[in-house]
This record gives sequence, C-alpha cells and structure tokens, in this order.
Amino acid sequence: MRVASIGECMVELTLPRDDDGAARVGFAGDTANTAIYLKRAAPDVAVAYVTALGRDPLSERMLGFFAGEGLETGLVERRGDRAPGLYAITVDAAGERSFTYWREAAAVRTLFLPPATVTPERLADFDLVYLSAITLAVLAPAARDALAGFLAGYRARGGRVAFDSNYRPRLWPDVATARAEVARFWALTDVALPSLDDELALYGEAGEAAVVARLAAAGVARGALKRGAEGPRPLGPCGPLPAFPPAARVVDTTAAGDSFNGAYLAALLGGQPEADCLAAGHTTASRVIGHPGAIVPRG
Repeated sequence: MRVASIGECMVELTLPRDDDGAARVGFAGDTANTAIYLKRAAPDVAVAYVTALGRDPLSERMLGFFAGEGLETGLVERRGDRAPGLYAITVDAAGERSFTYWREAAAVRTLFLPPATVTPERLADFDLVYLSAITLAVLAPAARDALAGFLAGYRARGGRVAFDSNYRPRLWPDVATARAEVARFWALTDVALPSLDDELALYGEAGEAAVVARLAAAGVARGALKRGAEGPRPLGPCGPLPAFPPAARVVDTTAAGDSFNGAYLAALLGGQPEADCLAAGHTTASRVIGHPGAIVPRG
C-alpha cells in the first residue's frame, strides 16, 4: 500500500505564552502532519511526501525530519533559488492558536511547474493521493489544473483521492476562487475529511445539515465531517457510532484535524470498519491537542 501526501511543510516557531524565552523550532504543515501521523499509525504503509524545497540548511534539516519519520522523499522537488516558508504559533490560555506566516516566496509555490522533475504523473503508482485546500492555495493555477487533470484519470484507473478542505482565507485571492477550486476537488474526492468550521466559513451555509447535503451532491460517499469536541460525523455508511469523549486536556489545538486525518486513513487502509476509523481519528486528535506543537513525541 502506497500513499502520496501533497502540500507544504514549513519551518514552525512555537512562541512561549509568557513572552519570555526562545521560540521552539520545528517543522510542520497540514499535509505533512497527516503524512506523519498516518505513517506512525500504519508503519507498513509506504508514505511519500510531495513538495518543493530549497537547497538551504533548513531545507536539508526538513528532509532529515521527513526521513526520521519514515516518509519517502523521492518526490521532493529542489529549487536552488527558493527556501521553505515559515510560520509562528501563538497559543492562548484555552489552547487556541493564531499564526503569523512568511510563505509568499516558498519553494512549494513552484511545485509541478517547469522545469519540474516532479510532475503529477509521477503519482500514478500510488494507491491513494492525499491533499488539502491549503495544497491548492499554494499551487499556481496552472499546477492546480495539471493536478486536477491527472486525478481524474488516476481515479478512473482505480486510484483513490482523499481531500481535506482546510480553508485559510489569506491564502486565496478571493472567496469565489476558493469556493470554485474546493468544489472542483470535492468532485474528484473518494474520501472526504472536512472540518465543519472550515466548510461553514467558506460556503456560508446555515448549519451542518446543509454542509452534508452539499457534499453528498458533489459525490462524496465516504469520510468524516470533523466537529471538534463533539466528535466526527460519518459521511457515508457506518454502523453504531462509538462514544467520542472529550480530550483530557487541551494545550494546543494545532494539527488536531491533521492528526485525525492520518489516523483515520491508517485505519481505512488497514480495512477497519468505518466506526473504528472514526474512533482512531478522534483518539489521536485528542492526544495531540494535549501537547504543544503539531508533532507530538512518540509513545
């Protein structure tokens, strides 16, 4: 079983709450986080991260970080004139986070663009391709078009696509463009992993039922609508739902949805029932938000 996760990984600075002391440096990004948690939950699954980096020291360290987590790096484009993006996390007393970004000139903005050694066609041998709306937002329009065209044929040949509509307004030129692109990729999706808050913010619907109806109309037949502490709602057939207990503590909600996705996909690829996939995602997310930063220590 082989999975390709496409997107942006950035240098992560976690700022101390008390404004005293140095920031903690790490590496994170939504699809990278999901790839890592998927690999941790399913060590026998080959997981490749697809992105573009520079040839600077931080890019080299990031590649080492990927390798240390067991991710394949053969589909990382290298750009000598670019570097990774960077962001800083500030966390309030309730564990909610806010971000400051420096990513406009990141190497990933050139992914799938000439001169490219990594093209969408190189994903053809993977069993599942995972991406998010952040992936779409950082790709150039021509690269999005190339990816969409590839995925249509890839699915026709039996490949599966998993998609999370992570909506970040500042990454898009306007809401109309974001809606159109996300809708285009929902129509190419086999496993949907949206968050309710993102869907409501993007489409302005009145509530959960309208979101579920729109996704069904787009052809979504499997996946999970993430609803935070309330627990996930299945987007396809499912037996009796397990209990979704709240997290024991909330320190930092960074990567809650990403870690859910990774654990859910690991369970799905392992052939587990839908209820077990949902439970695996919720349990992992509950553990992750009890620690600072996107990637928690192993164990």
